[in-house]
Amino acid sequence: MVPLILSGGSGTRLWPLSRKQFPKQFHALMGEQTMFQQTLARLRLPGIEAPIVVCNKEHKFIVDDQLNQSKVRAQEIMLEPFGRNTAPAVALAAMHLMGQGRDELLLVLPADHLITDETAFNIAVERAREAAENGSMVLFGVPAHKPETGYGYIKVGATDSGPVAGSMRVEHFVEKPDLATAQSYVEDGGYCWNSGMFLFRCSTYLQELERYSPDILEASRLALDRSLCEEGRIHINAEAFASCPDDSIDYAVLEKTETTCVVPLSAGWTDVGSWSALWEVQDKDEQGNVVVGDSLLQDAQNNYVHATSKMVVMVGVEDLVVVETRDVVMIAHRDKTQQIKDVVGRLTQDERDEVNNHVQVFRPWGSYDSVDLGERFQVKHITVQPGARLSLQKHHHRAEHWVVVRGTAQVTCDEKTFLLTENQSTYIPIASVHRLSNPGKIPLEIIEVQSGSYLGEDDIERLDDVYGRTPAMSQ
Repeated sequence: MVPLILSGGSGTRLWPLSRKQFPKQFHALMGEQTMFQQTLARLRLPGIEAPIVVCNKEHKFIVDDQLNQSKVRAQEIMLEPFGRNTAPAVALAAMHLMGQGRDELLLVLPADHLITDETAFNIAVERAREAAENGSMVLFGVPAHKPETGYGYIKVGATDSGPVAGSMRVEHFVEKPDLATAQSYVEDGGYCWNSGMFLFRCSTYLQELERYSPDILEASRLALDRSLCEEGRIHINAEAFASCPDDSIDYAVLEKTETTCVVPLSAGWTDVGSWSALWEVQDKDEQGNVVVGDSLLQDAQNNYVHATSKMVVMVGVEDLVVVETRDVVMIAHRDKTQQIKDVVGRLTQDERDEVNNHVQVFRPWGSYDSVDLGERFQVKHITVQPGARLSLQKHHHRAEHWVVVRGTAQVTCDEKTFLLTENQSTYIPIASVHRLSNPGKIPLEIIEVQSGSYLGEDDIERLDDVYGRTPAMSQ
């Protein structure tokens, strides 16, 4: 059994914490591990192999870092140039395995789900394994115990009506309902939430995809054939992938095939699709509040507060969600958090960068924080990981001053290469060819002061880069 971890989502409904360049699956929303790392951690079943990860190419260094932190080595990382939903992503992985002569069972797991009962999860996977080995496409269905309008539903038959003990046949799929309809589903008792987790054999999925969505199969096959494979990474060909229809496994195959069954999953599952969903699954104080970060609440009930850099004080309010980041404060009624996706859409239309990046921006070599910005100057806090280095580059409109506050810096400036230690500094003139490296064993931290007529991240001429980035990519 090969776990296929789908990590391509952007998590717009958890904005402003989740952003395009650092989406929700890479955040620690419950506990110390991120949701991506929690997904890795629950893969402890017998006979389970190293995972395949599918992610956006912009997130490959975040994925590498979090895999290393978890001490997990992926057998492949498939890098999509852009999202095309789950049906093509799974097709790419299945065809890749089949191309190696490996008709494996594929356990499809989104990277942004929470599961609190891993024992129940393991039992459900073992039950699904038997059905998948017999040719079924298994969908893990969560018994609908409350009216939820953010999930798709499945009308199922009686327990044991499926191909193996404990499984159920699928009567039909249902779109996300309104509240009254969702309440009727709960009262009926014969409905499950569609968890978006699946188990099937590679050949079974590809056969059914060819039967019901051959355009997806053909476009995915062409994209994989034209992809670049190197050192455990598969760079999916963008030109071929652009012609692939954007469709989910559900629409492309599962709602059409007769091979699907449902294995019930009662394991404390949630897809964390909104801030209100996160409030529901976390521990609360005596007034029903969930508080993350530096906050003070007085005469306040049933609120969710997430503070990252400033103290949040709430007095005499209830049923609110307040999320504070260094550049955004978002306040919403707890019953309206699904509408945050619409807000992100408006910000995208306005081309606001708050949709894409945090103040802290992650790069393959480390990260940088924008500390201050004014006319003709900008201050950054730059962290370079041990052994990493920025590209060899020059700027045409700005000079830079570097002050080392922690670690050792190796600096290249034109013809000179030298070391700087804590409290030492240097000056990088306009148009000088320069590079910053960390030769040490601890993270290097510097304060960079930029000054000049133009400070945009596109003022860079990259001359050499160990990460294979283009000149248009910043830092």
